[in-house]
Amino acid sequence: MADGKVIAIANQKGGTGKTTTTVNLGIGLARLGKKVLLVDADPQGDLTTSLGFLDADNLSITLETLMKKVMKDIPFQPNEGILHHNEGVDLIPSNIELSAMEMSLVTAMSRENILKNYLGNIKMKYDYVLIDCMPSLGMITINALAAADSVIIPVQAHYLPAKGMTQLIQTIGKVKRQINPKLNIEGLLLTLVEGRTNLAKTVSTTLRQQYGSEIKVYQSEIPKSIVAATGEKQRHQPESFLWR
Repeated sequence: MADGKVIAIANQKGGTGKTTTTVNLGIGLARLGKKVLLVDADPQGDLTTSLGFLDADNLSITLETLMKKVMKDIPFQPNEGILHHNEGVDLIPSNIELSAMEMSLVTAMSRENILKNYLGNIKMKYDYVLIDCMPSLGMITINALAAADSVIIPVQAHYLPAKGMTQLIQTIGKVKRQINPKLNIEGLLLTLVEGRTNLAKTVSTTLRQQYGSEIKVYQSEIPKSIVAATGEKQRHQPESFLWR
């Protein structure tokens, strides 16, 4: 098996559906027979808890543990700390301890590549590795972008979240130029769309006009759903751009 494709799900704005996108895309790919690893790169641990691992603070091995071993050049097993979910995906969990990693990375050697170095030991076991990024453009997110082959950007169909797109795209461009030349934007995914409102339609049209000539804007738009908000299962099939 070739090295798995690493995709970062990123947006510095919170509440845009990054975790929901990661979970649904990952499980959708698993249902297509792909081997999928999900990486929780957010100290809030929402990806970990959304998959049913509710006691994340008491997990002995998390992403923070593994990145720390890479930083200190401590050996580890390729499957160390990886949790298995009954819907066919694997998970590297996180908890609040990952927030301390931001400060540790500041003085680390090759600080942008710690996560890339870790994933280099395990991604050959998977078809896809999906990284759920934290809502910031700090060192953990830079590590995710340095490790990724591409980025999916969930964008809430409101004016202010869409306005922040410029900064994120500039950061991705800077990482591509200085750290990871192969990094590309896979596409923009409109989320939390209230399809009957003029605002949502305006934001959708504006994004497609402003970015559509350079960046793929998916035709699929994820509607705002009361069912999803209350925790009921809702799965979306991945679009064909990810199929092999």
